[in-house]
Amino acid sequence: MAMPPTLVRTTYLEITDPARIVPASRCPEHAMLLRAVLPSPELNRFLYSAVGGDWYWRDRLLWSWADWMACLDRPGYETWYATARGTPAAFFELDATKPPSVEIAIFGVLPAFQSLGFGGWLLESALRRGFDLGRRVWLHTCTLDHPAALANYWARGLTSFREEESTVALPSEPPGPWPGALREPIGVRQPAR
Repeated sequence: MAMPPTLVRTTYLEITDPARIVPASRCPEHAMLLRAVLPSPELNRFLYSAVGGDWYWRDRLLWSWADWMACLDRPGYETWYATARGTPAAFFELDATKPPSVEIAIFGVLPAFQSLGFGGWLLESALRRGFDLGRRVWLHTCTLDHPAALANYWARGLTSFREEESTVALPSEPPGPWPGALREPIGVRQPAR
């Protein structure tokens, strides 16, 4: 069931000097950042749906395995993911296929790991890696994204360079990672021994 058309504001942000990156206040406990060197549509689709399921990330859900592989298996395209005690917690994809600009194509934190410091730390990591690959790092976000996304981008030193508004038809609820998914913050549970 669709809702009436929704007004969506898209904000484009950039940073052109690595010296302007504002460091995150902390690294999350037990965090590790890894690069998925081998393209893996299954991994990226899992991360995309797990992070974006609550925020109407729908575009890539329609992609076939071949579509995912065509995106991921390009020179200059990278996937990085953070773990907490070995569990995937957050990720970003960098698109450096149009130098000297590098796009943070996807960025997000899985719901159970939000508010634990992953957003700022991971964004700082994405920006620093972006400057390893190019001279300008940019991304876009919109009002359908996590409410803290834009503030995190500004806090790390990105500045807005364009805004657009459009209307989109959305289903009455975001897709979620799967129907009926029940989540609780990781921090409230003790890991099994």
